[in-house]
Amino acid sequence: MILEIFSNLDKVLISVIQNYGILFYPLLFLLIFIETGLVVFPFLPGDSLLFISGTLASKGLINVILIFVVACLAAIIGDSVNYWTGNFVGGKICKSRFVKKDYLIRTQNFYEKYGAKAIILSRFVPIVRTFAPFIAGVGKMKYGKFLSYNVIGGILWVALFVFAGFFFGGIPLIEKNLSLTIILIIVISFVPIIVEYIKHKRTH
Repeated sequence: MILEIFSNLDKVLISVIQNYGILFYPLLFLLIFIETGLVVFPFLPGDSLLFISGTLASKGLINVILIFVVACLAAIIGDSVNYWTGNFVGGKICKSRFVKKDYLIRTQNFYEKYGAKAIILSRFVPIVRTFAPFIAGVGKMKYGKFLSYNVIGGILWVALFVFAGFFFGGIPLIEKNLSLTIILIIVISFVPIIVEYIKHKRTH
């Protein structure tokens, strides 16, 4: 059911635009904010949502600059909320049954490998994207340092997928196979996690 919604995300978003018009923008903000800001929702379709939004903007259904601004704000604010959640109540949430310990360990390993740059790089890795700011808060990273990486990473992430959709989503081959493109984006997004999982299994 979830994969079906993700693979038909373009149709779902078009329906939202046609029925609710300008309310698409607060909905976009909410979805991106939830994926980046709430540690218990790591599976929302961030990458594909941004790509499809850019594609729909290329058709004149929505405004690409407004999408970019709204999504950037949501991504930056979401990560900040996630950071402070980790900073204040990280210990209790880490013990919660709603948060998989595997994801926390994976994100910690990601930090050990990439250092502070992990805040930027994690934007492009599903699941890790949601847990990275939380772990930064738990680890008491200085907020000023975190915020600078947060802003850079958020803008780069949104720009890449929104403008990729805007400039390439209208190409006939992609347009005719948009559902397949969405699934491909989701699969490619999870490649780094799969690679790390295989490495982890081989060393244990």
